[in-house]
Amino acid sequence: MTSLASPVAADSATAIHDSLRRFRRSADWKPLEYLFWCLPVAAYFLFPGNYLLLSQIAVTSLFALSLDLIFGYAGIISLGHAAFFGVGAYTVGLLGMRGMGDPLTGLVLAALFAAILGFFSSFLLLRGSDLARLMVTLGVALMLYELANKFSGITGGVDGIPGIEIKPVLGLFEFDLYGRTGYIYAVVVLFVLFWIARRIVHSPFGQSLRGIQMNAQRMPALSVPVNRRLVAVYTLGAAYAGVAGAVLAQTNQFVSLSVLGFENSADLLLILILGGTGRLYGGLIGAIVFIVAKHFLSDLNPQYWQFWLGLALVLLVMYARGGILGTASKWLEKRRQRAQSRPVGGAA
Repeated sequence: MTSLASPVAADSATAIHDSLRRFRRSADWKPLEYLFWCLPVAAYFLFPGNYLLLSQIAVTSLFALSLDLIFGYAGIISLGHAAFFGVGAYTVGLLGMRGMGDPLTGLVLAALFAAILGFFSSFLLLRGSDLARLMVTLGVALMLYELANKFSGITGGVDGIPGIEIKPVLGLFEFDLYGRTGYIYAVVVLFVLFWIARRIVHSPFGQSLRGIQMNAQRMPALSVPVNRRLVAVYTLGAAYAGVAGAVLAQTNQFVSLSVLGFENSADLLLILILGGTGRLYGGLIGAIVFIVAKHFLSDLNPQYWQFWLGLALVLLVMYARGGILGTASKWLEKRRQRAQSRPVGGAA
């Protein structure tokens, strides 16, 4: 009996060890990832006259990353993510109006206030289905928009908050009119928060979010507190969105009601679907493609550029449902399978 059990136990231990080793390897940085993060450095030298556009791409990438954490990994769909983005932007704007324009302090406070809003609003999401969650997130964003419009004495209303005073980063690097410092600052913030998000999604916490997305009813059997996980990741995504809004306000030194607008949330969802959900890099690539396409299409056809962008998105949904990264990974997987199915010695 013992002789039969010992090989089975050994095989089970080996299988567990192999699974843990594959899990750890999945968190390792791949060569393509290093190449991807060389692109912002190359863009700094290749496009010296487009730092403001590049900064917008970096901010939108961080904003898309925040939505990917809650939608791509936890399955919480949102049409009101601009609420947290706007809270972060207005936090920096109101601080700058009062002479408290330190960039790092603004980031911390923007993340804090957005996280508080995300924490309390997350309990509303636990009560309903996907459609109910969609309506709740949209409702929160619309209420904040109207509040910002109503209290124009504080927020500036439709005129916004112009001329925000932002102090030099670390007391050394001033924000210039050309956007050089703003671009470097936005990319550094994006990279740091991306690195943290990458560590989170490859941790047991991140894997539990995957399980909740696939089957939330079975996860309590594995001692996973589903509601606590959802509250935690929603709060985290809100904090990330708040930081994105703060960086936008700091680099533009202006805040308007548009940061809380529905169009902001809708565009963000399109960007994430365009790049691919649940992949972290999907939001970044989607932001690059979306903003660059928007920039060039609006120059070519200022009146009807949205038609061509909408057509491209429709075609993408029809023929590339996994987004850019999903389609690319499927293509690479097919190539790998074809290569493995070929005879070793070639065609006989």
